[in-house]
Amino acid sequence: MSRNLDSGFWASAQKHLIRYGGTFEPAIIERAAGSFVYDADDRAILDFTSGQMSALLGHAHPKIVSTVSRQVERVAHLFSGMLSRPVVELAQRLAALAPGLDRALLLSTGAESNEAAIRMAKLVTGKHEIVAFSKSWHGMTGAAASATYSAGRKGYGPAAVGSLAIPAPNSFRPRFKNADGSLDWFTELNDAFDLIDSQSTGNLAAFVAEPILSSGGMLELPPGYLAALQQKCRERGMLLILDEAQTGIGRTGDMFAFQRDGVTPDILTLSKTIGAGLPLAAVMTTAEIEETAHDRGFLFYTTHVSDPLPAAVGLAVLDVVEEEKLVERARHLGARLFDGLSALKQRYECVGDVRGRGLMLGVEIVKNGERRDPDHELGARIAAEAFRRGLSMNIVKLPGMGGVFRIAPPLTISEEELDLGLRIISESIEAGLAAAAGLSGIAAE
Repeated sequence: MSRNLDSGFWASAQKHLIRYGGTFEPAIIERAAGSFVYDADDRAILDFTSGQMSALLGHAHPKIVSTVSRQVERVAHLFSGMLSRPVVELAQRLAALAPGLDRALLLSTGAESNEAAIRMAKLVTGKHEIVAFSKSWHGMTGAAASATYSAGRKGYGPAAVGSLAIPAPNSFRPRFKNADGSLDWFTELNDAFDLIDSQSTGNLAAFVAEPILSSGGMLELPPGYLAALQQKCRERGMLLILDEAQTGIGRTGDMFAFQRDGVTPDILTLSKTIGAGLPLAAVMTTAEIEETAHDRGFLFYTTHVSDPLPAAVGLAVLDVVEEEKLVERARHLGARLFDGLSALKQRYECVGDVRGRGLMLGVEIVKNGERRDPDHELGARIAAEAFRRGLSMNIVKLPGMGGVFRIAPPLTISEEELDLGLRIISESIEAGLAAAAGLSGIAAE
């Protein structure tokens, strides 16, 4: 019998854990190494989402392991008013990677970094309205949750005053179209801001955006969109906040996703990838904005602000990314993965779209037929088949969209492991379609 069927484990989990969204995978994970996690039967499961989109260097990277061990022995945590060398050095390293964003605040989570960014934007502009995309995810706390529109808005009372949204551009399902049927994102953006202007009370503080809306279904902002969005913000005296929790530190084939577009935000938030799976986040901004915020009494004093242990890990992450040339690797392997997934799109009608950049790609599952409607059931069946065959992929289910697989393996993954993942995806689609056909046959009888 499988050790994953440990009745005591699952009974204790059911009795003592607060469920926080979705369902748990049917496996007990005992360890992880490289691109794989291992269950209670020591079965290898290829991790195509880098944990929670965070394990940029894979699991148990030797440099991260040694850094944690060494830093814990020296100093892990300090009074928040004290500074250590790793904190100052990491801030300096990040500033060198993002010219113009010279000041950094080191925190623990993505939600926390977005809270700080929004709080700073409100203080500096003297305004309170925050605009985000309709399929955004910026966190589960306070202001970050109020700027999150992809899920979790119902049942918790009012959002923060001044929370506004515009449609996220979707090239696969365009709301506005050019003559050739492609997305007319420029008209869509103008229309969206006309609506924002009609709703605003004259207190537009900031727009917070992900360059690729991950939980929103892996929707990438088209080339040119970010520059146009920044111009909309400047015309209204708003700050542009970019949330690169998942796209930062090389994943898209650039150190930061915004660099492709030649646009530097007013405030940048990092998390997930900068800690390579450990709790580290950062807020970066210009010297001018930081000086203004400080003069006005900016307060974001938390228990783990400027902790030396995660800062040391962040330095190690940047070292590995540079030493192993992982930005270039993400670009190269991303092209290989995109080509492999595109081949599946050509082979299977249920694969409606392949999109994304670098090693951050989305695959949308749809029903056959001219309308290409979302097929949530088939997507869930493919995901279950993939896990059973040794591949972990995360699927996003949103109204109006198909089941969208988020594929973001570690930047350290090998070509052989990528090919293994593609093979399992193909087999899982075959099995999912066969099961669907069987169910249709039974229903017809």
